[in-house]
Amino acid sequence: MHYAEQTVLKAFQIYTKLARDGVADKETVQQYRADDEIRGLLDAFGREVDCVVVGTSEQLFLVPETRLSPFHVSNDWIKRRYLKSGATNGDIYLLYFSTIILFGTFYDTYQSQEPTRQFLRLDEWVRLIQERIDQLKTHEEEELKQLEKEFSYNWSLIIEKWEDMDDIKETSKKQSGNTISRFSFMDTVKRFLVDQELVQEIGNDELALTEKAKTIVQRYFMEVEYNKGIFEFIYGFERDVENAID
Repeated sequence: MHYAEQTVLKAFQIYTKLARDGVADKETVQQYRADDEIRGLLDAFGREVDCVVVGTSEQLFLVPETRLSPFHVSNDWIKRRYLKSGATNGDIYLLYFSTIILFGTFYDTYQSQEPTRQFLRLDEWVRLIQERIDQLKTHEEEELKQLEKEFSYNWSLIIEKWEDMDDIKETSKKQSGNTISRFSFMDTVKRFLVDQELVQEIGNDELALTEKAKTIVQRYFMEVEYNKGIFEFIYGFERDVENAID
């Protein structure tokens, strides 16, 4: 397909901004939606770097779709920037697990399209993670190993990392100087998500999803093709209970 030079240049200018900043403004959103050729070119540029262009009503984002993308945030980068010295893959697994729990908390089922709550308090987030950890612990060790192969998540290591942390706040005098608290770890996860523009702080230790997060969750996290059924696994026991009641 042949495009006018001006159209190609305009699309490339937008792509350059997305590649540099990761986000573009409302005017760009309008151009992306109104002009089929610009939209097609931007989507094609994105595919070349294993990314997708995702838009909200106010902003346009360039989101990595695979680990092969040069824009993918690597585990090593997360360790260096956010986690304590000597952080392991277990810390990364727990960070991702905590993020999944946060997203799942805002939706009444893993396939719902709209959030069913407006905010989540940090202490409630910690409590909900504990619930999911307790649920994971109901599986036999061999079963967890099989599930690790299926989902590419080391569930046993997630349990171990969480239980190694103190469940008291950092300000408590009982806190060991060598042991990170769960609240401290969750504050780190929160900082990562805020920096990635996936949550915003609204005061009183409350977090809300951003429009970027809602769009990504709706487009990818709710699709089994992308999440590999991980939401269904983590929250599945609730549906089993509901079905038993029905």
